[in-house]
Amino acid sequence: MRFVGNSLQRPLSRRLMPLVYALAVAIALTMALTWGVLQVQVNLAGFLNSESVWSKAQKQAVIDLDNYAIDGSAADLASFRNNYELLKSDRWGRDAIASGHFSQEDITRVFTRGNIMPAAQSGMTFMLQHFSGAPHVQEALAAWRSTDASLDELGTIADELQQAYRNGGPSSAEIVRQRARIHTINAYVAPRTDVFSIEMVKGALWLGQLLFWGVLGAFFIAALLWLRMGRRILESIRGSEERYRLLFDSAADAIVMVDENSGRILDVNRTASAWTGRDAGELIGDRFVHLFKQSLAGQQAGRAASNVLLGEAGAKRPVETQSSVVSWGNMPVRQAIIRDISERVAIEQERKIAAEALASIVEGVIIADADRRVISTNAAHTDITGFTCQALRGRRFDDSRRLADGKPLPKSIWVDIAAGHNWIGEVLSTRSDGSSYPEHISISAIRDAENQVLYFVAVFTDIHEAKLHQHRLEHLARHDPLTGLVNRAEFERRCSDAIVVAERERLAVVVLFIDLDAFKIVNDSYSHAIGDRLLVKVAERICRQLSESDVAGRIGGDEFTVLINRLSLREDARAIVNRLLVSLSEPLVIDDYEVVLSASIGVAGYPLDGVDAAALIANADAAMYTAKTEERNAFRFYTPMMHADTRRRLQLASELRQALARNEFHMLYQPSVELRTGRIVAVEALLRWQHPDRGEVLPGEFIPVAESLGMIRRIDEWVMQAVCAQIQVWDLAGMPPIRVAVNVSARWFGHPAFVDGVSRTLQSRQLSPKRLLLEITESAMLRLGDETERTMRTLHALGIDVAVDDFGTGYSSMAYLKLPAVAFLKIDRSFVTGLPGNTNDAAIAEAMLAMSRSLGLGTIAEGIETEAQHDFLLRAGCSEGQGYLYSYPLKADEVLHLLCPNQPQVPSSRLRLVPPRRG
Repeated sequence: MRFVGNSLQRPLSRRLMPLVYALAVAIALTMALTWGVLQVQVNLAGFLNSESVWSKAQKQAVIDLDNYAIDGSAADLASFRNNYELLKSDRWGRDAIASGHFSQEDITRVFTRGNIMPAAQSGMTFMLQHFSGAPHVQEALAAWRSTDASLDELGTIADELQQAYRNGGPSSAEIVRQRARIHTINAYVAPRTDVFSIEMVKGALWLGQLLFWGVLGAFFIAALLWLRMGRRILESIRGSEERYRLLFDSAADAIVMVDENSGRILDVNRTASAWTGRDAGELIGDRFVHLFKQSLAGQQAGRAASNVLLGEAGAKRPVETQSSVVSWGNMPVRQAIIRDISERVAIEQERKIAAEALASIVEGVIIADADRRVISTNAAHTDITGFTCQALRGRRFDDSRRLADGKPLPKSIWVDIAAGHNWIGEVLSTRSDGSSYPEHISISAIRDAENQVLYFVAVFTDIHEAKLHQHRLEHLARHDPLTGLVNRAEFERRCSDAIVVAERERLAVVVLFIDLDAFKIVNDSYSHAIGDRLLVKVAERICRQLSESDVAGRIGGDEFTVLINRLSLREDARAIVNRLLVSLSEPLVIDDYEVVLSASIGVAGYPLDGVDAAALIANADAAMYTAKTEERNAFRFYTPMMHADTRRRLQLASELRQALARNEFHMLYQPSVELRTGRIVAVEALLRWQHPDRGEVLPGEFIPVAESLGMIRRIDEWVMQAVCAQIQVWDLAGMPPIRVAVNVSARWFGHPAFVDGVSRTLQSRQLSPKRLLLEITESAMLRLGDETERTMRTLHALGIDVAVDDFGTGYSSMAYLKLPAVAFLKIDRSFVTGLPGNTNDAAIAEAMLAMSRSLGLGTIAEGIETEAQHDFLLRAGCSEGQGYLYSYPLKADEVLHLLCPNQPQVPSSRLRLVPPRRG
């Protein structure tokens, strides 16, 4: 705890005294070690000084003796004797200390003669006596002792020279000999003197490091011991404080200790911090009155008072405070206990809210006694029923309520409620004006301690509007929101009901599946809004042709279904189907547009074509598809073969997805001949699918499936890549450059990436744009609308020509022939087959050729198989033609051989070129 009284201070100081003593001991130990380090440094300084004096004395002694040998100077001899005696004195002191037999006075005289600091003398004596074997010291002493004999020999040389000079002087030869001896000794002693100096320095460094780490280790050991002792003492102190803090913080109420004199907070427990949303550090020092919304003036000690405690972010907590004054030493402290009364206030508030809610809720509420007689009602009850509480008081509230079938509420309801259940149901209630309305009511009971019913509580709602809304939702769930016809689920349900009746009465039920022809073109050409209005009118026309018992439905897009009941035979529906075809083919006027449509209808009947709704709808769908494929604006009765065709299409679709990956596609090329000369000027690339099991599948069979699956674009891109690659191969083989026509689907032609894709392919193969001719049908151009013109202009800018294929078979819009990229007009084979005998075909062909010449377009006739057709088209002005008269579709290498006779012969029975004969 942060505040501790005087009664706790004395024990705390006594507990801390061992820690203080230990700290003092650690400091004293550190100082003693530091003093020892200083003493060692002084001793090291003494050793280094001694080494310097000894080294100088040795060197000077050699110099003096050498000079004496030369001139016999007494001064040189005296100087030598002085240095020599110093060396002998140091050696004696060394050996005496090492042996342990010496007097301190003699050693002191030796150190004094060698100029050793008095402060270092005792330490040097101690180290030479006890640490002579220490690292580096041992090596230095060994080097010193190794010079003892040499130094003795110097003394002998000095004696001999002195005797010679006394006897009249040495001869020159003697002087040379003695000097050689001196130089030899010097050469031996000098390196050992250096070793002695170096090792003494290393020894000093080693001992300094040893002393440093020793002092540091002693410091750390002392520090660890002190910290361990401190931790044990502090843990003991903390244990006492934590026990008090645990009691203080675990209190469920908030406790605040306040200085009575200043009104400032001294301490708070955890609950007080949690309720105020502030840390204890923030609260301590703040004024106690700042914790509350209301003033504390007038609050008496020991008396509880209500207030509002302020929390985090303006939160408020209703509390009850009670305080008492205690003494901490000489300080008066107020202990305030704050109790949360939120639950009590909430209960009181809930009671108040419940009373107000009962009066204001939109549901009607009735409170009745055990006999179900009304005691009170709320305002909503009066609004809903028109009865006031006074008008109903004393009357049984169930008297004005009946079940949905008009019967009184049964006794079983009250039995269930008495057994402890609630009853919830729908009843018919009567208003004060006598009118009735549907009511959703919940009845429950309030019981006493003995489980006896005291009151009944009924809560009810007028569900008149809800039931109307429910009926609307049910209608939307069963009907198409656009046309109002039944949807698929409702149609199947009614069809199933009709089948049950037909089975019982041995009748027939017929399902018609109606699909509008070319509805997508209307949607794309006019707008989806016009398309929606068109569907509404179609639904109206269908309904006008049906009887009241028949059912019309829309199951998606432009697909409708019709259920015809109570027929004797399936074929009896033929008349209704014909009426529908006629009605749906009549023009429809929407705003300023007149739209002409037709429909394809499939017919399936129970029990011949299916025994359930799903089968009838599926079979009628298959029959519709057959009608649309074979004729359009027609109907077909279902036959089992239709499903076989459907299954074949589904299988074909599955296999078509794998054809590209398995490389099952290949290209053939049909030559296009210049009619005037018979020269091959172009080829048309034709796609073939070599199925591994079925053999060759023609485009007319798999292209519609590819379009329905959305794969046609990928196939078109593959064809473009393959054709451009083949053109490059032909060019490398030296084949004359000819134009290659490629058929393009409407889906790829209208894709935003179409032009870029073609351009990139040409660039990657380094081909001229004039080598490529894109063929697109006029019906595809019409479907694309404005996109066609933009694409054509871009192709023209790139230099790529376009041929309008199957011209005259669709809407024959002349506007597209004026687009800049259009360079060729292809006459469909349906107009060539009857030439020259069919006058209509001849007139149409001549008109097309005349128009092409006027517009400056080249013409290519398809499907030329006879000489007569060739001659007619040549006379009429057609420039090019293709067909079996000239050549069947050829493989790429066959085309190469045809145009390059020098190429190796390609064995093929299909290679056939029939040039036109000239009369």
